[in-house]
Amino acid sequence: MQNKLGTLWLIGAGNMGGSLLARWRETDICDRYVAIDPGDPPIPDGVEHVASIDEVEGDPDIVVLAVKPHLLEPASKGLLARLKEDTLVVSVMAGLQLSRIRETVGGGKIVRSMPNTPTAIGKGVTGLFGTDLTERDRDRLTRFYEVTGVAAWLEEEAQFDALTAVSGSGPAYIFRMAEALAAAGESAGLPADLAYRLAEGTVSGAGALLAHDPRKADELRRAVTSPNGTTQAGLEALDEDPGLPALVRNAVRAAAARSRELASE
Repeated sequence: MQNKLGTLWLIGAGNMGGSLLARWRETDICDRYVAIDPGDPPIPDGVEHVASIDEVEGDPDIVVLAVKPHLLEPASKGLLARLKEDTLVVSVMAGLQLSRIRETVGGGKIVRSMPNTPTAIGKGVTGLFGTDLTERDRDRLTRFYEVTGVAAWLEEEAQFDALTAVSGSGPAYIFRMAEALAAAGESAGLPADLAYRLAEGTVSGAGALLAHDPRKADELRRAVTSPNGTTQAGLEALDEDPGLPALVRNAVRAAAARSRELASE
């Protein structure tokens, strides 16, 4: 059994931070868990809850910054003095670049991350990037995030905009597809509740098959598409101008552009 990852401080226990914390606590990846939040968020059993950094005894091995970007400065006050030489400081704040986080915190081993919502059930994807990290640092963070799903290291920070547009926003695209499929089923004559159950089961089942089957998405699509059959007719309609690939490409471009705008605000 691998060693645990020491003491975790989560600064900001809102929606994303709280979901990640619950998953880390559930999988028992760390020895100690501290949520630092002046509010009254739901806190999992076995997690200490304090309002500020100066109330915590002992120093952290991993710090996760999960506050709104404009709250980073007050929320991280006093953090630098508590960092050990090998403490990892991980940001889940959308749009904030490493240089700005390092400037605000004052130093430390800063890592930028972008998780998505399925991390809450261990089926998420998290993009990671950091500079001046040792192999041990990367191994620790890979283990830390693999209990939430896939941990994907980026080659350069500039790739975060595209990653945000694909995996960060991607679950919403899939949920929108499920909505559209259910609505189309209803318009084709199915009761609304049945159409929704069929769409939900189809989307979740197809995702599970894609994750577990060694074949790629295009191979799985061809396997279910009989020549001149119903699936081919439906796919041809999806590909009519401008077509689904173009719509998805436009959605990713728009989300990536907005990510770049947020970084400059």
